Amino acid sequence: MRLIIHLLIIISIAVPATAGAFLIEGTKGTKIVAVQVAVFHEPWAMTFLPDSTLLVTEKRGVLWHVASDGSKTEVRGLWEVAYGGQGGLGDVVLHPDFERNSWVYLSYAERGDDNATIGAVVVRAKLDLKSSPLKLTSVEKLWVQKPKVTGKGHYSHRIAFGPDGKMFITSGDRQKLKPAQNFDGHLGKVLRLNDDGTLPDDNPWQNRGELAKQFWTMGHRNMLGIDFDADRRLWVHEMGPRHGDELNLIIAGKNYGWPIVSNGDHYSGIPIPDHDTRPDFEPPRTFWVPSIAPSGLVIYDGDLFADWKGNAIIGGLVSRALIRVDLKGDIAKESERFKWGKRIREVEQGPEGALYVLEDKTGGRLLKLTPRR
Repeated sequence: MRLIIHLLIIISIAVPATAGAFLIEGTKGTKIVAVQVAVFHEPWAMTFLPDSTLLVTEKRGVLWHVASDGSKTEVRGLWEVAYGGQGGLGDVVLHPDFERNSWVYLSYAERGDDNATIGAVVVRAKLDLKSSPLKLTSVEKLWVQKPKVTGKGHYSHRIAFGPDGKMFITSGDRQKLKPAQNFDGHLGKVLRLNDDGTLPDDNPWQNRGELAKQFWTMGHRNMLGIDFDADRRLWVHEMGPRHGDELNLIIAGKNYGWPIVSNGDHYSGIPIPDHDTRPDFEPPRTFWVPSIAPSGLVIYDGDLFADWKGNAIIGGLVSRALIRVDLKGDIAKESERFKWGKRIREVEQGPEGALYVLEDKTGGRLLKLTPRR
């Protein structure tokens, strides 16, 4: 790491990326050091392997293996994805028992047989760590978003494994709104499946049709962040329409109200009733007006940022910020923002407790964030 010259800087202003490392000051004066690790073309997600190297997805359908020095090698065995708009290669996560079984889970957008409709898919594959370069084998399709529809937005398709070993998938409303309230399709739902894609027998909706047996919650819009806290509770954030982005505590069998209620309005300007007008729907624990456009979520449990333990760390696209949210029981409240002028697509916690963020778009950097000492 290059020596950082300790100068007073204006909040949210950083030295140019060409300096290799730069200082970011939050809205409460907290200073963090950002170091560039690598650069990508429309990166979307990342996950750490047991040896502390990284897998990073790019929307166009490329999976990279990234060494600690930032060198990149393309992982072999990928397939074609429906690339365009918000679609393409999406999330990447490891099975909780990856060191024993080598399973990697990926999400992506695929075209239907008619070539006009598109939907999200989740697969798992074995990651061959002995091959050079690394290679995916034994690909199994575990879940297909139904129905496939037209359009190229709101796939969501984030993946997380719960403390019970079950797989949770966010399935966006695909910009179709009303299906988020329907039991005959995946759109606008959080799903819970076994790790092999089969159906658990204790999901909440057992008598509303076969697809509904996969649902954990419903009434969502576009969910691009999912993580569990230390108390085994699931948190998911979602983009509102015109403002009204939400951070939700996910409770089995609850309906979160979209598109009937929201703390934002339709893009046309037509108002949507607020959550407090419908107490039968589960309200967000916090929401944002104006929009932050949340993408990426990790609930921090490391020691490097000691005062942040238990906080939700959220990337912001429109807000061009990293946002820290204090979680106290069921209560969530934004604590601080860190800005350096870039759209933040993804955030993860590294093995040593550092935070890693992926900037959005072409030229998006992978940055390692540590406290300023």
